[in-house]
Amino acid sequence: QVQLVESGGGSVQSGGSLTLSCAASGYTSARNCMGWFRQAPGKEREGVAAIDANGVIDYADSVKGRFIISQGHAKSTAYLQMNSVTAEDTAMYYCAALAPCGYSRPKLDRYMYNHWGQGTQVTVSS
Repeated sequence: QVQLVESGGGSVQSGGSLTLSCAASGYTSARNCMGWFRQAPGKEREGVAAIDANGVIDYADSVKGRFIISQGHAKSTAYLQMNSVTAEDTAMYYCAALAPCGYSRPKLDRYMYNHWGQGTQVTVSS
């Protein structure tokens, strides 16, 4: 069974940086897609960044140029480097995986992902 564990959340000042990590276990295939989503109070869960099994990356317009998604060498860990954060980035951040994903491109569609982590809170203060 695939399990995803996020870490790295916390409080950060506006304009600062924070890096989230997601450790995946239980993969049965080498081709998996991973993504980061976030949900602020009273809002729907939205896609932030995603990377498919070929390493193709998608970003939400709201984070382009500020956030960077990457994977570890074994591709069982995903990172989200958050730079120049603002109060609008305050949310619970979730790691998601489509495992296996083969040659699919789930991008930022939350309904395409079949595994989710418990989330890690990010709070940006001014």
